[in-house]
Amino acid sequence: MSSISIPPPQCLKKRLVVPHRHMFGPGPSNVPPRILEAGAKPVIGHMHPETFEIMSDIRSGIQYMFQTQNRTTLAVSGTGHTAMECAIFNTVEPGESVLVAVNGIWGERAFDMAERIGARVNTIVAPPGSYVTNREIERALSEHRPVLFFLAHGESSTGVLHPLDGIGELCHKYNCLFLVDSVASIGGAPLYMDLQGIDILYTGSQKVLNAPPGTAPISFSERACQKVFSRTTKPVSFFLDLSWLANYWGCDDKPARIYHHTGPVTAFYSLRESLAVLADEGLEKSWERHQKVAEYFHAGLESMGLKLFVKEKRARLPTVTTIVAPPGYDWKEITAYIMKTHNLEISGGLGSSAGLVFRVGLMGCNSSKANADMVLAALKDALKHCHRSKV
Repeated sequence: MSSISIPPPQCLKKRLVVPHRHMFGPGPSNVPPRILEAGAKPVIGHMHPETFEIMSDIRSGIQYMFQTQNRTTLAVSGTGHTAMECAIFNTVEPGESVLVAVNGIWGERAFDMAERIGARVNTIVAPPGSYVTNREIERALSEHRPVLFFLAHGESSTGVLHPLDGIGELCHKYNCLFLVDSVASIGGAPLYMDLQGIDILYTGSQKVLNAPPGTAPISFSERACQKVFSRTTKPVSFFLDLSWLANYWGCDDKPARIYHHTGPVTAFYSLRESLAVLADEGLEKSWERHQKVAEYFHAGLESMGLKLFVKEKRARLPTVTTIVAPPGYDWKEITAYIMKTHNLEISGGLGSSAGLVFRVGLMGCNSSKANADMVLAALKDALKHCHRSKV
């Protein structure tokens, strides 16, 4: 008598079909052929010398992208959330003080993560669409004396690009590590890890880098490493323990790499190639292109009578634009119409901006005036055809 009681699912007898879409939301973005082809190369062992060579290329690419000489530079196997937890779990011990700048959902997530491991967490809160000032930051550093200060450079839920200059110096003045989330900004806006005194910096693979989601570049300064490797308790996560990850990525002085986890080798191929694409264009040219396209897009939106959520021009994130949802319309109807009619993704708000904005991401290869025109045309069409109430 057969022991199989559950038959093979009929759905799996069909070949996989995935539609092509214009991915102009806040991420993931479209993956260009060069990076897709890299991810399709043959699988080899995660401890093979060829894999280690690819990982070395990735480390060099991250150092360039972050503008850092930090030795402890690697890519976590996971999305940006994984890197956020890696940063917090390794640097903070239970009972220690953490300060979080909250100007959108990513500050809220950092607060949650730090609180879960028993940290004493305090916040500085900015209104949606704004940011906290250096004066507010210094006041909070002086009052709470945290070991770690978290800030999202590119807050993709509100479209804010937070100024960074001077914050690293303030953190070091109060013996605090400066942790920056650059998931939505790196490659699309100027950032200098070493010059700006950033102790821990991370990003994700799926935004400006145009790689599939699943790898998260991160770098730790010497100051951060001293804090991590002198802690009295083990990090709560084995998978994210920096002492193991640093060894796997060849960042320590040990003569051999020890098995920690099975690295996602095909994702490494894609990440390596995406960093090569960025290096080919050059950081400064990428920053300039994203800024010019953003300004072109913003001008087009305003000419249609739409309003930008972030009032201050210098605080507008060039990779993710937040547009005030026009009164009288159902934002869900508009995004659904654009997807159905134009095969194009834009999204609504997230967290504090939910229901208030549309979010449009033009990142990496998607950052072009032609794509900006495509979004403008789709929005204009949606506003013409979607129902508008008299209110």
